[in-house]
Amino acid sequence: MMSISALDRKLLAILAADMVGYSKAMEADEAGTIKRLKAIRADLINPAVSRRRGTIVKLMGDGTLVAFDSVVDAVGCAAEFQNIVAARNADVPEHERIVFRVGINLGDVVLVDGDVYGDGVNVAARLEQLAEPGGVLVSGTAYDHLQGKLDWPLDFVGEQQVKNISRPVRMYRLRLDGKRARRPLLGSIPRWVRRAVAAVVALALAGGGVWWFLQPAPLSDKPSVAVLPFENFGGDQATGRLADGLTEDIITDLARFPEFEVVARNSTEVYKGRTVDAPSCKCAPRGLCTGRLHSAAE
Repeated sequence: MMSISALDRKLLAILAADMVGYSKAMEADEAGTIKRLKAIRADLINPAVSRRRGTIVKLMGDGTLVAFDSVVDAVGCAAEFQNIVAARNADVPEHERIVFRVGINLGDVVLVDGDVYGDGVNVAARLEQLAEPGGVLVSGTAYDHLQGKLDWPLDFVGEQQVKNISRPVRMYRLRLDGKRARRPLLGSIPRWVRRAVAAVVALALAGGGVWWFLQPAPLSDKPSVAVLPFENFGGDQATGRLADGLTEDIITDLARFPEFEVVARNSTEVYKGRTVDAPSCKCAPRGLCTGRLHSAAE
């Protein structure tokens, strides 16, 4: 029986890039489009690939396939030439601009006669098709190897089913401006905790956890707000810290509005875990509380 030789496999970072609107540009100005594309490849893309130790596997009309031993180099190369191309386009009439999309994946590929095949290549190509003009999309496998090694942040954009790939593909968008996206208040907390927090806040607001009342005219004509401590219904320390943090965050956010007088937390902290009694209430200093607030809640 004839033996079948093992495939030559290697783990590589694959960069797939193509020109946006290539067919339309070719129809409008074939010679000019080819000339401008060749110039950008020679002046900008090829030098960036060389600096990052990449290997151009093949050119496909408007497309380019590049292999890197390092995924850090692959993403750095994409960021470098996308920013350089964008700067160059700023001085070029819009109809003559060359804009690229880029997709990057880290995966196992098969090497055959100087070409690369396999899922590792296919995922990079699908990411490139989904990238924004002038943008870079990175796969989840590539992202997992990039932690703390890049000058450019990456934003998670979700999972998506792509053509001819059975599993969903995690995708991350490279922020070419180098600026990190602002995270929401609870962005770093697990999803189930955020849902629980949302439910607690909704119940607290519905039950009168945030108290609104007016100060007497001689003191101020602004509405006053007091946030009473949230109850720790979970009973454990972690939930207690979360409840305290929510109270503090709400007070801090309300204090940003100049239209309100916000009672300091140290004035309401004395009522943590206690039922508020209107006649003895000290939650609003300077005699702001009229008792109507607590009557409504009861």
